[in-house]
Amino acid sequence: MWDDAFPSFLIGLREGLEAGLIVSILVATLVRAGAKSRLPQVWTGVLAAIAMSLSFGAVLTFTAASLSATAQEAFGGTLSVIAVAFVTAMVFWMRRSARSLSGEIKEKVTGALAMGAGMLIVTSFLAVGREGLETALFLWTTARAAGESVGPMIGAGVGLVIAAGLCWGLYRRVLKINLTKFFTATGAVLIVIAAGVLGYGLRDLQEGGVLPGKTAFAFDLSQSIDPSAWYSTLVQGVFNLMPAMTWLQVFGYAAYLVVVMTLFVRGVRTAAKPAPAPRATEAKAAEAQPAEVKSAEVRPVEAESATASGSRSESSSETEAQAKPEAEPVTATARESEPEKEAEPVAAAARRKRPAWVLPVAVVAVPAVVAGGIVAFGKSKPAGAPTVAVSETECGKGFTAPKTGRQTFQMQNTGDKTSEVYLVDPTSNAVYGEIEGLAPGTTRDLVATIAGGSYAWRCVPTGGKAVTSAAVRVSGGGGAKAVVPVSEEDLAGPLRAYKKYVDAGLATLTDQTQRLSDDLAGGDLDAARTDWLTAHRTYSSLGAAYGTFQDFDKKINGRADGLPGGVHDKGFSGFHRIEYGLWHGASADELTGPAEQLHGEVMGLRKAFPTQDFDPGDLPLRTHEILENTLQFELTADTDQGSGSNLATADANLTGTRELLDVLRPLITKRDPQLLKTIDADIAGLQKLLDAAHHGDAWTPVEKLDATTRQRLNGVTGQLLEHLAPVPDLLEIRKSA
Repeated sequence: MWDDAFPSFLIGLREGLEAGLIVSILVATLVRAGAKSRLPQVWTGVLAAIAMSLSFGAVLTFTAASLSATAQEAFGGTLSVIAVAFVTAMVFWMRRSARSLSGEIKEKVTGALAMGAGMLIVTSFLAVGREGLETALFLWTTARAAGESVGPMIGAGVGLVIAAGLCWGLYRRVLKINLTKFFTATGAVLIVIAAGVLGYGLRDLQEGGVLPGKTAFAFDLSQSIDPSAWYSTLVQGVFNLMPAMTWLQVFGYAAYLVVVMTLFVRGVRTAAKPAPAPRATEAKAAEAQPAEVKSAEVRPVEAESATASGSRSESSSETEAQAKPEAEPVTATARESEPEKEAEPVAAAARRKRPAWVLPVAVVAVPAVVAGGIVAFGKSKPAGAPTVAVSETECGKGFTAPKTGRQTFQMQNTGDKTSEVYLVDPTSNAVYGEIEGLAPGTTRDLVATIAGGSYAWRCVPTGGKAVTSAAVRVSGGGGAKAVVPVSEEDLAGPLRAYKKYVDAGLATLTDQTQRLSDDLAGGDLDAARTDWLTAHRTYSSLGAAYGTFQDFDKKINGRADGLPGGVHDKGFSGFHRIEYGLWHGASADELTGPAEQLHGEVMGLRKAFPTQDFDPGDLPLRTHEILENTLQFELTADTDQGSGSNLATADANLTGTRELLDVLRPLITKRDPQLLKTIDADIAGLQKLLDAAHHGDAWTPVEKLDATTRQRLNGVTGQLLEHLAPVPDLLEIRKSA
């Protein structure tokens, strides 16, 4: 979360400081001009800009939520590119304008004072509104890239608070900072961050079908980099660099960074060069200018902020005007403005006829109402989508026989409890579509393909009994694909069978680790290497039960990754600790202790396993997860500590997967027999490749496989994983069963 907060913190700090400086200069200019009565007009414009920015953020959020998944990707990608354009323009504008910001704002305020209250409101609104819209857009794209909004919102909030504090300090002459250097440094960082946002946006556009090449990856490090590690999370959150990026992403990122950073640095160097000495005629002209004008031209923004706080009183200004003839035009202007000051009370009295709260409330309400209208009426509702009511006492109210084909149903929970909603065949309980966790008072879409058959709605409220609607009959050819639901009772038999298999495996493992310990106690390192591999393969074949082993798994089969001392860390234990010693010249005496410790942990696991909680829903999940770990760790040799036995471990993993599929086979066959045939063919192909790498008691190390064989091994494993992926959904425990 905190890594996602940094980009938003930076944008909140920069945009907040820009807007805050503008407001500070507006206020200071009015105070020095003796027009304090105009300050509410400034705050009204600021309030309107904030309301518009918040409303814009709401429109972005809720408009995107109403789109399809593909349209959301395209929408988000487009806005990401727009956000990058805004941020880039903002960076260059502030680098160029930091020194003259005060003078520009003063000119606008002077013009607004002459044109009346409305223009002063518009001036402050436009000045702050641009920063607000940019902030809202950037925050939306950052939160979308991060996949969560808490971190970005906290980061932006902290940045805005600090910016407000800095502006107050500058206004009160507490702080003096070099704003030019500040905006230069943060600008360079923002360019790097914007490059990442651009890369993410291009990926979204590829996913949304707007741009080609979504499968053309320049690199894919997902198998060798842990995406959940702190360093991976930090890089992804701050720079939007992913373990896998397409060629378009890489080109867009690099091209933007090189071009924009080069132009930015070149502009900084140009601005840093000293100005040429003025010519004699120019110097004379400058001497002829009024003192007030000359000081305004050379005064840096820091000095302007300090002066804006009232460092020079009105009385001292009048004294200077009387003492210096050059100031006569200023005095004349002041006299000419006196009738206007006298007219101000009259105008104020006229304005008091209208309540003071009307205008501020209006500037907040109008953007909110407009945004609400866009959200309410802008949501795309599928043509003819029927609304079906759901509650704990009545399910499917308003449901009539639908047409054949792909249909969208608007499911509305009118009850008081969260409910699971299923479109089922009431005769077989087969599920055509479902919504999990439909909260009270909410409406969500359920999409299902309708063909000839019988249909009904089944609602299962939290803590309540299932309610089924009356069935309707649909005429038509073809058949819609449905899933026969699985209950906990259906998985009870397979769970008992698999626990029996694991219990027998642990009994065998206990004997094998005892033999390994005896080998080392007797000083027989060769026997220890053979018995180590036998025991490790037995443990690796129990993969579906790892989730129940709790801390035992770390002690028995833990890796050195993340330990301060690596392979030499005292916390490194188990099979891989012994493997490292056996294949790196450790003596039998050095490994006797770790082997005895391993045997003790295995005995403890065998004793604890029958009493450990084994969720039956884990069985279908493990059919996919065992070989996912194989592809990530074994086929990359990531876990090898010298034995070169990763393919032996992969073979054991495949044995464990086959055993798990055997206990689940009756349930899978009933629901998708063709899928099981495909999986069996994939397993046979993978087994053939592994057998080719097995030579007696030896296994070919992964690094010594030729490129073609290694590619085929990864390809067949990936294909098997793809075909195993539907099994968890096929055998998911559903309340409709």
